[in-house]
Amino acid sequence: MGNLLYVVAVILVIIWAISFLGGFYTGGIIHVLLVIAIVAFLLKVIRRTA
Repeated sequence: MGNLLYVVAVILVIIWAISFLGGFYTGGIIHVLLVIAIVAFLLKVIRRTA
């Protein structure tokens, strides 16, 4: 499950970067995806150290 969470986080960051740097208009949803990706990554880091 932890590996899947990490993969989803990486995919969301890549989608955000392509959208942000590519100049595509996606509205606010892309920033929501970025926040979800960061939270998923932080959860993985916290669970690994605990």
